[in-house]
Amino acid sequence: MNGEKLILSPKYKSFLRCSAPVEFLEGTTAAGKTTVGIFKFFLRIAQSPKKYHIIAAKNTGTAEKNIINKDLGVIDDFGVLTEYHGNGSKDEKLPHIFFHTSKGDKIVYVMGYGDKTKWQTALGGQYGCLYIDEINTADIGFVREAAMRCDYFMATLNPDDPGLTVYREYINCSRPLPQWQSDTPPEILDMLDEEPKPGWVHWFFSFADNAALTEEKIAQIKNNVPEGTKLWKNKIQGLRGKATGLVFSNFSRKRHVIKAAYAKQLVDDINGEKFEIFSAGLDTAYSQKSPDTIAMSFIGITNRGRCFLLAEQVYNNAELQTPLAPSDTVVKYIAFLERCRSQWGFARNVFIDSADQATITEFGKYKRLHGCAYCFNAAWKKLPIIDRINLQLGWFNHEQFLIVENCANYIHELEVYSWNEEKDNTPEDGNDHMVNSVQYAFIPYKQRIGGE
Repeated sequence: MNGEKLILSPKYKSFLRCSAPVEFLEGTTAAGKTTVGIFKFFLRIAQSPKKYHIIAAKNTGTAEKNIINKDLGVIDDFGVLTEYHGNGSKDEKLPHIFFHTSKGDKIVYVMGYGDKTKWQTALGGQYGCLYIDEINTADIGFVREAAMRCDYFMATLNPDDPGLTVYREYINCSRPLPQWQSDTPPEILDMLDEEPKPGWVHWFFSFADNAALTEEKIAQIKNNVPEGTKLWKNKIQGLRGKATGLVFSNFSRKRHVIKAAYAKQLVDDINGEKFEIFSAGLDTAYSQKSPDTIAMSFIGITNRGRCFLLAEQVYNNAELQTPLAPSDTVVKYIAFLERCRSQWGFARNVFIDSADQATITEFGKYKRLHGCAYCFNAAWKKLPIIDRINLQLGWFNHEQFLIVENCANYIHELEVYSWNEEKDNTPEDGNDHMVNSVQYAFIPYKQRIGGE
């Protein structure tokens, strides 16, 4: 070694002792995930009965810089026990590390997941241990192919767009150990919501877990990142969300997500503030071949100009055995409105996606046949999307738009809805069904939001 010592915090010591089959290391920048992770990974290789193992990064150059040759990297940690052959060798054509262990010599292939043609050629057979660096940026095809070929799987990741497939299929199937659960931010815990896989462990590491960092160095890192930006959220707080291009860049779960019990007090009165107006929106999409959804929202506006998203309901025809037709949507929407009326209050005027004439026709037919106290209005779309967004950004800035924590679909969209990189002032066409639904509900009352 070059003289540096691997200094371990209590959580990293617990990590080294853990014998899980799959481990994901998520967290802030400079938390030591790669440094300690790769050390443990080679200890697991030494214990493995298999000869062949894999380290994967975006490309072999990245692996050499960030994993193999860095201070407290593979060569630094294990010295003469390792030999790196970046151009392959006579017997092994792929870049690899030759690792001498008490259980025999091991071959650790070093490959990049950035080039599909190369990794498709390289993968084959079964492996002992698999390490994927920054799995959030990896080709999902590579992750699937490599993960099914190993006995032990470790991956590091930086917080990213929570809508990425790798979260749903892999990371969100893991859970923190009970003794470290309280160290994981609630925002991350809420996202670990897929069916848990036996033994899969999620680790969240922050600056506090890197015992080698001084207070001065932590302060320097924080000072170099503008507070309140998405970079701050991703790198300093370790929270998921697209790093760039977010539409609602000032949305924060901590500032804008509330308990239902708090909003419930406003049905009557809390310190002179109470709900005066209720409204609801409906955005529709009936495709069975896309993630498009039928999105229902219910909002309340107080006498002090604060707007609350109180309830949501989402259906996706691609996930339903019996897809919804417009006539089904009418029944489900009225049932949703009735639930909200009993819990919150009566929204006499509700607003339907004006582009969906079939559903609007079905609402009119239902009202003629059955009678109904609700007025079903076509949504007002003449207010440009950019103006709707600017209104909400201002409301978020002054905490005048709040969301009840149960509205998980809307919260998710706020964290991933992004600008179209090819068109100025135009958001992407996606991740916006709840966004649209909520906008339909508040547009008629926009003058009442943001001030008493």
